[in-house]
Amino acid sequence: MHILFVCSRNRWRSLTAEKIFNGVNGHVVRSAGTEEKARIRVTAGLIGWADWILVMERKHIQRLKEKFPMGLQGKKLICLDIPDEYGYMDEELIGLLESSVSAYVNLHN
Repeated sequence: MHILFVCSRNRWRSLTAEKIFNGVNGHVVRSAGTEEKARIRVTAGLIGWADWILVMERKHIQRLKEKFPMGLQGKKLICLDIPDEYGYMDEELIGLLESSVSAYVNLHN
């Protein structure tokens, strides 16, 4: 399964998710941001590539729907409700990601 994690700037939350989940149980994971100055910006190509799109906040869903209305059709779009309060690979962030993502994605063999 191809999973795209999205946050605002693709520096902390979504990048951490990509790092910890890529390759787990055969999943291929990428990450991107919705803002102009994101490390990697969300593109139509990334939307098309993804089977599931997991965003950190509700505002990210809105931004994706505004920019890629056609590309999101038929996509699984999930909000994890993780605020922008954590640094890259922060232990608390990793714990939040593992618990929230495991509700939707099988992380075990």
